Amino acid sequence: MAGVPQPPRIEPTELGDSLMNDADRTIDGVAKTVAEVLEKKKYSIDYYQREYKWESKQIAELVTDLTGKFLQIYSPTHTRRDVAHYPGYYLGAVIMSQKGGQPFIVDGQQRITSLTLFLTYLRRLQLGREDQVDIDPMIFSEKYGEKSFNLDVADRNECMEALFERGEYEPPADAPESVHVLVARYGEFDALFPDELRYEALPYFLDWLKDRVQLVQITAFTDDDAYAIFETMNDRGLKLTPADMLKGYLLTNTDEGKPRDSANALWRRRLKALDDSSDDAGADFLKTWLRSRYSTKIRERRRGARAEDWDRIGTEFHRWLREAHAEMGLGTPDSYYRFIAEDMQFYGAQYSRVLAAGSTGVDATGPLRFVRYNADLGFTLQNQLILAPLNTSDDQRTIDQKIEIVGRFVDILLAWRIWNSRSTAYSTMQYAMFTVMRDIRGLSSHQLATTLRDYLIRVDENFDSRDDLYVHQQNRSQLHHLLARMTDYVTVQSGQASSYIELTSSAGVQYEIEHIWANHPERHADEFSHEADFSRHRNRFGALLLLPKPFNGSYNDDTYEEKLPHYFGQNLLASSLNPLSYERNPGFASFVKRSGLEFKSHETFRAADVLERGVLYRELAKRVWNPDDLLSVTSN
Repeated sequence: MAGVPQPPRIEPTELGDSLMNDADRTIDGVAKTVAEVLEKKKYSIDYYQREYKWESKQIAELVTDLTGKFLQIYSPTHTRRDVAHYPGYYLGAVIMSQKGGQPFIVDGQQRITSLTLFLTYLRRLQLGREDQVDIDPMIFSEKYGEKSFNLDVADRNECMEALFERGEYEPPADAPESVHVLVARYGEFDALFPDELRYEALPYFLDWLKDRVQLVQITAFTDDDAYAIFETMNDRGLKLTPADMLKGYLLTNTDEGKPRDSANALWRRRLKALDDSSDDAGADFLKTWLRSRYSTKIRERRRGARAEDWDRIGTEFHRWLREAHAEMGLGTPDSYYRFIAEDMQFYGAQYSRVLAAGSTGVDATGPLRFVRYNADLGFTLQNQLILAPLNTSDDQRTIDQKIEIVGRFVDILLAWRIWNSRSTAYSTMQYAMFTVMRDIRGLSSHQLATTLRDYLIRVDENFDSRDDLYVHQQNRSQLHHLLARMTDYVTVQSGQASSYIELTSSAGVQYEIEHIWANHPERHADEFSHEADFSRHRNRFGALLLLPKPFNGSYNDDTYEEKLPHYFGQNLLASSLNPLSYERNPGFASFVKRSGLEFKSHETFRAADVLERGVLYRELAKRVWNPDDLLSVTSN
């Protein structure tokens, strides 16, 4: 295949002497298309590695890499037959253990699961078209009249069936973590998939994905051999990672002896600590750091546009740096040493702090609390924004100020986009966030706050742009986040400890969005002549609360008047509906007076009350997400 990068053919002799002494052992390693790997096949996964863990960033990279590669090749002047001559794309290796007639995935289930999920999305995207590409056999197989998914994991089947048939699924609270992750990742495809591939180009893309994208499938016929292959490829250097190759280049250009040994030790400790914290964190750090400090261009959003340095750092940072070393100030052995011993250590330490802040508790006044808020929305682009303004000469106070300013900026921008039903997905935001990152590189704290506030002031859509925000299946988790932030703000401003972690169901208590009105349109027939009008009003943002699941289970069907006494014992945003909150909670009463927000109790809750409550929520949101707060960080 001319022009197609050829995946390696894995021979037994490459896999270590331990596999060469038994003549009965057979190991196959061959390049196969996605269709050849998945079509009418059935794979199992051993119980101890069944969790599906891919995060938003990995799904975004998969979709961006595949669609970006295809768009470089595709032209509307082509015919479907031309796809057969398109350059292919190598997607990595998968290792199988053949147990009797059933293959088990030893390594690669994250990729195979994600591909299956992506194909499920693409199948629904092309429903109703005359030029559909038959990809169903790559998702499920049918035998003796029974349909089963090609990736055979029993506790995922109900979820996969729902996504296949309806494109949505509400996981039970006690569903395995993998099911929750599957639903979350599936929900991200629509924002990630480019508009230019949704119409005429869609069957071309599906043809290419099926028959021109390849994996190396390595199949062993005993578990021992399969795991020996896996360990050899990971431990014995059959495949050097980009991080390995970058380290080799940097160390080669560092003086031999003590400088090189010292740089090597520093590199190993830093990347090991990151990789121990989460999968691929070391490589993610290198991409994030290099992009934040050195990328100057990103691929234009048009067909045929070439990859620029931001894109190349994401896929081949080791090659990019070799070519760009002079522009980065790397030329002498001392400069290469400082690059590892000073720059990498500084930015690596801050990156580690950011990663930790994204998964730990929230200090209601701490500078890194916004990192957690943004991480909970899956916004991984914040990491490169955070590193961009930092300088190795910054003291700790300055570093914390800059992290807080950037965190606040991202927090506000995401809240505005959610409020206006705009996508916050990686692919949608990456171009705009690249330009912000480039513009804030190395700024002082004051310059940073001013620049980012000015950016927000120029944004067209904010909380005043919309007064008809509704909850629906696609935005439920995001509105849960907004309600958690608003509820927590009222709690903290009323002198109580932050409840954000609890409200986001991260502390063992399952919180859910509660409709103040039960789903009984007949109770509101005097105000709504059609059920659809009632349902739309019931789903308004002002008619929602966050309450523990047991509460919803006990009182969900009651009238408002029956639920009202029970609201008093809940969080302050719910409790504010009850008049007792204004008499028996001095901290809350003080906050209401101090803030000037028009909180009031509601003895009844009719259509006008929903609208009034919606106005309160909007004014409250403006306090929680206020661009002027960026400037206050540097004055503290």
